[in-house]
Amino acid sequence: MDSVKRILVVEDDPSISMGLQMNLEAEGYLVALADDGELALSEAGRFKPDLVVLDVMLPKLNGFEVVRRLRGAGSSVPIIMLSARGAEMDKVMGLELGAEDYITKPFGLAELLARVKAVLRRDAIAQQKAKAALRAGALEIDPETREVRRGGELIVLTATEFQVLMALVGARGRVLSREQILERVWGPNHHGTLRTIDNFMLQLRSKLELDPSQPEHLVTVRGVGYRFVASADSA
Repeated sequence: MDSVKRILVVEDDPSISMGLQMNLEAEGYLVALADDGELALSEAGRFKPDLVVLDVMLPKLNGFEVVRRLRGAGSSVPIIMLSARGAEMDKVMGLELGAEDYITKPFGLAELLARVKAVLRRDAIAQQKAKAALRAGALEIDPETREVRRGGELIVLTATEFQVLMALVGARGRVLSREQILERVWGPNHHGTLRTIDNFMLQLRSKLELDPSQPEHLVTVRGVGYRFVASADSA
């Protein structure tokens, strides 16, 4: 039997947050509330949610900044953003920062509950794929021993090369920008340049890809960044 899913609702309007809590709990979810951006980050660390429902307009830190910090810290928790602002650029910004979905207020409760179920379902599938990605083609990646093998042969990676690789694997097939990789590996106060990531990708491809000039797993998404592909068929 599946464990109860945990949902963090970040909303500064008590009538909305309490209404969402009541209805989500009626659906069988475990719910925690936060009413500002700083508390959202704290609760995300404490509560370990399976999903975050996040308002854009918040005190202290807005929703976009909350998403940026969560993703920069390496969190891949699914996020549904809520906003009374229906501007197309707001939606684009939220999705580009790493949110899975975006709902404009006012919204119907049935629609939100359907979106929650859909995002959780997609995330469960992505997690299964992430586990499978630890055996990707000829590659075997062991996060516990920090060993990588190709066709059974051990490939020696530096600690940082392994961290860059795991940042991409941990994204579960999503594209990571160079800036996101820098933040996940070196932290938010990094001093590296975007070219640093390109250099690491060249090094990793030379060690891990059968043909570094035609990579099957460490794929460039032009104008965006990089993603890890478990098999050539899903590139």
